Amino acid sequence: MKLFAPSYYKDFACIADRCQHSCCVGWEIDIDPDTLAHYETMTHPYGEAVRNSISYQDDPHFALTAGDRCPHLNENGLCKLIIEAGESSLCEICREHPRFYHTTAKGMEVGLGMSCEEACRLILSSDGYDAFYEVSHEDGDPEEFFFDALPRRDTLYRILSHETISRSAKLEEIGRLYDVSPCDNTDDFWRAQLVSLEYLTEAHKELFACYQNHTEPPADCAKPLERALAYFIFRHCTPAESYEEFRAALGFCLLCERLLASMATKHPALPIADLARILSEEIEYSTENTEALKELFL
Repeated sequence: MKLFAPSYYKDFACIADRCQHSCCVGWEIDIDPDTLAHYETMTHPYGEAVRNSISYQDDPHFALTAGDRCPHLNENGLCKLIIEAGESSLCEICREHPRFYHTTAKGMEVGLGMSCEEACRLILSSDGYDAFYEVSHEDGDPEEFFFDALPRRDTLYRILSHETISRSAKLEEIGRLYDVSPCDNTDDFWRAQLVSLEYLTEAHKELFACYQNHTEPPADCAKPLERALAYFIFRHCTPAESYEEFRAALGFCLLCERLLASMATKHPALPIADLARILSEEIEYSTENTEALKELFL
């Protein structure tokens, strides 16, 4: 089976201590069974420190320290597990973040989640979001699919990448194709839905409260917004297993784009990449928040 990735994927590398929003802070890091077994029998000198850092309450995970920091994050923002025992000692979630995978009719696809600041920078600054390359090839045939999202995604990307059509016209055309649009509900409706979500940082609730269906974001945000919508479509529409699921996912994507445009309009001094990362962190990386919003388009 082949593994494909968008063109910008090859340029990604963790920026480690240069990251201002470390994924090693604020997140509970679960340990997969295989890595847990390795830690429990680890003979490396750092093994005892690893075992002492594990909490077995609920699913096994690293017990966060003061400031919700991973116990293996040093004062310079570097991973002590890597420094002491090498990258092979990382648990699955640390090895893979911010990658995500889904299966398509052509094979597997891998992408980068926008909650990672370096991934977000790449996504919003890279052309060729519709260009995919083969990362690897293993024996085996792709699964049989009753619903193939890829031709539909290609159509959406052709609309998005059209150079002579305005942002608003692109959004309207995409909405007409699937008879789905956040504009079917009022700004107040969406603000109420956004306020009702669960938040990692309460201050972001007020940030999202500026939502508007119709905005005129700064001109320099046009391309980043286009790329952001392409990313949302890639991540959320591609795995759809039915027309209805694809349509609901697309409605969610259009809502996220309009939320990002609203924030960029309301807060022009804030980098759009920072706003996009916050949106992804608060909505995309919460299964509950994502599903709650998608259900509103069913």
